[in-house]
Amino acid sequence: MACGWTCSGLRWTPGGPVLVWGGGRRSVLVRGRRIAFGVAGDGVRRCVGARGHACPVRAAVPARGTGARCAQCARLDRAHSVAADTFAGDPRLYRVYLAWFGPDMVKVGITAVERGPARLLEQGAVCFSWLGTGPLMAARRTEELLRAALAVPDRIPYARKRAVRAGLPGERAERAAQVRELHARAVALEGWPESLVREPCRPVDHFTVFGLGDAPPAAGAVLGLRAGGSVDGELVAAAGPDLHLAVPGRGAVVLDTRLMTGWELGPAVAGSGGLTFPWREFRVVPDALF
Repeated sequence: MACGWTCSGLRWTPGGPVLVWGGGRRSVLVRGRRIAFGVAGDGVRRCVGARGHACPVRAAVPARGTGARCAQCARLDRAHSVAADTFAGDPRLYRVYLAWFGPDMVKVGITAVERGPARLLEQGAVCFSWLGTGPLMAARRTEELLRAALAVPDRIPYARKRAVRAGLPGERAERAAQVRELHARAVALEGWPESLVREPCRPVDHFTVFGLGDAPPAAGAVLGLRAGGSVDGELVAAAGPDLHLAVPGRGAVVLDTRLMTGWELGPAVAGSGGLTFPWREFRVVPDALF
């Protein structure tokens, strides 16, 4: 990797995950590949802008945030998002889905039909099924109906998703069981908008796509990047925005690629020992992982 590249984040493509860099360059992520980089440039994380536009003041942003946007750019980005309900006239078709991340960890959401399963891969959904297809506002009303009737959220924190990955059921049928049960309850509900076409339950499993079956349990997670820091490890799994890296002397460490955005990155510091960015080990306590 050339010195001074700026990361734009991780994208899921039909061929798998890729890291996107300023200028449109891409790095294909294949399990077993060495991932090594350090902070370059002036050592300051800069706002990534919004909606394809650079931040007008190149504002400095906190090292540990996942958004990498200043307050002004964050408002602009939010104002033009589907989640903000500011585009009621969007002519595209949308799908409502159920996504499973682990036992008793299911959410409902919507995504544009043209995006296929990309949104589910980006979120780290281990298993999912479509529920219905229709116009945006019909999909949004259905999402709200299902949240209330099934008592499922529309968001699950990434920290919770990471905490259960090491203990996921090994059988595909087991991973799909809760999706099937909730799907049956969902399509039996009254009150669906007439313009939304219900879809049969066809669970899609990403366990193997993410590489979770062969990856060792994660020992900890990177908290943020910093000037003079670096990481050097082998990619053993990728789920959502997370890279699971086998780092010498540390075990498997989770790196949320959203922490990489806004930094100028270059080669890893020679002799750094694998990981010098701040990180936190997971502690196992009864019924929880922190």
